Amino acid sequence: MLPTSSPPPGHSSKQRRHSRYSLLWLYFRRLFKPTQMDFQYTLWTMLQLCISPKTAYRHTSYHKQTKNHWARDDPAFVVICCTLVALAALAYCLAFSHSVGRSLLTIVSAVAVDFLAVGAAIATAGWALSNRFLRRQNQHSHAVEQSVEWMYAFDVHCNAFFPMFLLLYVLQLVLCPVLLMHTFVATVLSAVLYAVGSAFYVYITFLGYSALPFLERTEVFLYPIAGIVVALPLALLLGINPTKLVLKWYFDYQP
Repeated sequence: MLPTSSPPPGHSSKQRRHSRYSLLWLYFRRLFKPTQMDFQYTLWTMLQLCISPKTAYRHTSYHKQTKNHWARDDPAFVVICCTLVALAALAYCLAFSHSVGRSLLTIVSAVAVDFLAVGAAIATAGWALSNRFLRRQNQHSHAVEQSVEWMYAFDVHCNAFFPMFLLLYVLQLVLCPVLLMHTFVATVLSAVLYAVGSAFYVYITFLGYSALPFLERTEVFLYPIAGIVVALPLALLLGINPTKLVLKWYFDYQP
C-alpha cells in the first residue's frame, strides 16, 4: 500500500547529512582506537583485491545491507596503506637518498601527498562525476534517492591503489637493478610495469563504481586505459624509462 503522505521537504537530505556526520565521527573515533579496527578483514580484502577484485566489491553490497552505507566505517585499510607507503618510501630512501632531511621529506610526501592528497583529489573527481552525470533517474516517485558517498569514493581509490602499490613500489624496488640498466629491455620492462600498474588502478576504480546499483554508464571510468594503450608504445619509441624518471624526480638519481 502506498503512503498517503510524503516526508517534509529536505527531510531526506537532513537524514543523509546526519548519516554522513555519524559515519565520520565513528571513523575518526576508531582511528585513535586500534583495538576497534578489523585488521584481519582488511588484510583479507587486500588479498582479494589482488586475486579477485570482484569478490572484494561483492562484500561492499553486504556492508550496505547491514550498516546502511557503502563506505567503510573502519580506517584500518587507510592505516595499513599509509604504513606500507611509509615503509616503501623508507626503503627507497635507504637505497637512493644520501640525506636524512631529504629522506624524511620524501617519506612524508609519499604518504601525505602521493597517497592521501592525490587520492582525495581523484576521489573528489569520481564522486562529482558519478553524482552529477551517472546516477539513474528514479522511475518511482516514492523511491529513495541515492548518491555516492565521498568516503566511498575515497575507499575506491584506496582499493585501486593497493595492487598498484605492490607493482610500482614493491616490485619496482626489487627489479631496480634490472630496470636501471642502459638497455632497451630495461625500458620495455619499466614501461610495461607502469602500464600494468596504472591499468590495474583504472580497472579496480571501475569495479568500485559499477558495484553501485544506482549508477549507470560506469564504463567511463575505463576510458583512461585508452590513454595508457597510446602512451606505452610512445614511451618505447622515445626510449622513456619511467623508473629512471621517478627516481630522478624524487632523488636526483643519475644511473
